[in-house]
Amino acid sequence: MNSKRKERMEYMLFSYNKLWKILIDKGLTKEEFRKQNKMSPTTIAAMGKGDGISPKVLERICKALQVQPGDIMELVPEVNRDNASDD
Repeated sequence: MNSKRKERMEYMLFSYNKLWKILIDKGLTKEEFRKQNKMSPTTIAAMGKGDGISPKVLERICKALQVQPGDIMELVPEVNRDNASDD
């Protein structure tokens, strides 16, 4: 693969800010929600970093909150700025 092309690729991250707001509105901490829905601490940490989650976890969250995936997360672009400065 062309190294210049690789350096300028955009990477997509997930934002779970909508989920965190729902939890605040319901008076739940991330830890309480995690335990209630049998999620691992690793999953919550991954979500905090903008990583994707498994479809099964996504389904469990949506069922627990009676929402659709778009109600709790969104895909946002993030440019790899470390290597894109030679424009």
